[in-house]
Amino acid sequence: MKDDLDGATDNGAQVHFARVRWSGREHRIEHVWLHPERTRRPLLVFLHEGLGSVAMWKDFPAQLCDAVGCRGLVLSRWGYGQSSPRPGHERWPVDFMHQQARDFLPAFFEAVGVDVARERPWFYGHSDGGSIALLYAAFYPDVPGGLIVAAPHIFVEDKTVASIEKARDGYVTTSLRSKLARYHADPDSAFWGWNDVWLDPDFRRWDIRSLLGSIRCPVLAVQGYDDEYGTMAQIDGIAERAPRTELLKLHDCGHSPHRDQPALLARAVAAFVRRHAHHETPGRTGAPPHTNGATRRHT
Repeated sequence: MKDDLDGATDNGAQVHFARVRWSGREHRIEHVWLHPERTRRPLLVFLHEGLGSVAMWKDFPAQLCDAVGCRGLVLSRWGYGQSSPRPGHERWPVDFMHQQARDFLPAFFEAVGVDVARERPWFYGHSDGGSIALLYAAFYPDVPGGLIVAAPHIFVEDKTVASIEKARDGYVTTSLRSKLARYHADPDSAFWGWNDVWLDPDFRRWDIRSLLGSIRCPVLAVQGYDDEYGTMAQIDGIAERAPRTELLKLHDCGHSPHRDQPALLARAVAAFVRRHAHHETPGRTGAPPHTNGATRRHT
């Protein structure tokens, strides 16, 4: 069910809110459609990082959709941006990314009228969003047309935990909270939801490598050599397990390739989609709720 409200991103795209029934209650999920008039072109869904949101992407989704010539769907997951905040007493469970991929995304697609069996959407996922995209493709291997995952996590590295500990200290002692408040209605919801679960001792055992062999679609895995949150072992591990994986390793690039190497990244993504989108995809926006004809891969 939709609950469209007036609003716009910095580039003028209309901001919408959908009522999504998930985890036993209803959530308002912020989302933006880009170039819905390109009805015969693929749909690219953007999944943000652990501190991201619709607004934090800035112009990158629009620029990438122009480079690829596709439609876009950008959302703020529950607890982020202008979506329903995480109640202060709730902590993300250790398997929160599994839940987001397996349960939340199907509910969201149904709420916004995306028939995934017909659309076969593509995904651009950054960091945690990349991990969620990989998990979605493993749980629903017949659905995605392809994945672009930038700085994804497939297991927990010491380097990642050390950087997240440093971010926690920065949130408490610097202006990081006020900076995040530009992009989130409740910055504490976004920050502590992400930070607390990643620093949970039980999360050190989080590992999705055993699921990656279920992925059937093409994958472009991107990593910067200067990423403070992960090493090349992350995307090398994807290539070892998901057979249709291509790697893009970027110099002069940290954890956010779309900020550090936007032009190079856009060219690589456009070429990747052209190689693998063999036919035009009939799309529709605002259609009736989907009937997901794909079979989920149980693990």
